[in-house]
Amino acid sequence: MRVLVIVLIGSLLFLSQRFWFLSLWKLSERFRPFWKRLVRGTALAALIFLIVGFVDRVFGIHLLRRGGVAGLVFGIVQLWIISSVFAYLFFKVVQGLERAWYGIKDLIVRRAPEAPLDQERRVFFRQAARLAAAVPLVAAVYGYTEERFDYKVRRVEVPIANLPAEFDGFQITQLSDIHIGDFMPRYQVRRAVEMANDLGSQLVVVTGDFLTGRHDPLADCIAELARLQAPLGIWGCNGNHEIYAEAEDEAERLFRQHGMKLLRQERAELKWQGANLNLIGVDYQRDSMVRGPKPPMLGGIGPLIRRDMPNILLSHNPNSFYKAADAGIELSLAGHTHGGQVDVEILDEHVNPARFVTKFIAGLYQLPLGGGAASNQAQGESAKSSCLYVNRGLGTIGLPARLGVDPEITLLRLRRA
Repeated sequence: MRVLVIVLIGSLLFLSQRFWFLSLWKLSERFRPFWKRLVRGTALAALIFLIVGFVDRVFGIHLLRRGGVAGLVFGIVQLWIISSVFAYLFFKVVQGLERAWYGIKDLIVRRAPEAPLDQERRVFFRQAARLAAAVPLVAAVYGYTEERFDYKVRRVEVPIANLPAEFDGFQITQLSDIHIGDFMPRYQVRRAVEMANDLGSQLVVVTGDFLTGRHDPLADCIAELARLQAPLGIWGCNGNHEIYAEAEDEAERLFRQHGMKLLRQERAELKWQGANLNLIGVDYQRDSMVRGPKPPMLGGIGPLIRRDMPNILLSHNPNSFYKAADAGIELSLAGHTHGGQVDVEILDEHVNPARFVTKFIAGLYQLPLGGGAASNQAQGESAKSSCLYVNRGLGTIGLPARLGVDPEITLLRLRRA
């Protein structure tokens, strides 16, 4: 299945780039000799850089220097590769509709020499194809230039079962999925940290994916996170990109170096106004997105859970929520999805890539606490819920743009359920 997907994606990339390159080459035939040579020379140079950039990104061989102008060019290349594939598909869909229209017409009536009305329809289909192709290109540029760094603070009240009165109104700031690198410069991480500090929370957590690949400046990211301020400290967990970059141990070391704590199958007891919370953190809970052994979701979590105080779990993968709720963890904080990064509403339906990997895309979710409500109701109690909050993240992956999904800084206020 994996090979089939790779072949399909590779074929789409090849066909789309071939189509656009040949279209530009053909269009240049209309130009005067000087402009024709200029356009074709530029097209060839762009194609070469496109290939080099693609190989550099996909295989991680670090052909080109990161940051600065190179980072901007990489952004344009990556933006073009993804958006041009969708533009190609949209264009071909409209062309297919045109062929279907005339094919059906030929079956119904005997074909005659084209009338002006038929010619008008052909012009309509050509214009519609061009317009359809322009939509993903324009949307990608908008998402890259406007929405990518339009940080939003989301304030959410979270009902917590068994929450001590002392923690009612307790505030937690959550950051996630920073992905420092070409598309997330250090000064943008600092801006997010300053916004987080303005919220004045008692606790700050960072739920993984500090970087994207092994050549990204992990040390810079964590140095900026060290500027975060909270009375009960700064805590975090690893994400799947720390696995890809083989940076799980290094992230832990850098956290410790800066006086913060990255929890890795560990717990810590937090005290506030005489009451206690149990904070648990785990490395990325492996699934189909990560190669290698896949132990049971939240395997071995039992000894880390406390029954005499509420538990908060930091787990980058929101799919661990089922197991966390069943195990009796009152609140899980996750990231990973980027809220889909692109969310488009079509005919009252939301098109969101995150739907392919999880039911927990963004925001607040609830499941019965401790294996279901039946046991609580059997004892005459109201059903208790376990909560999950999925942060939409700050950075991007794949397409260096956001569309309909703002980068997020979350302010969670705990309330007694």
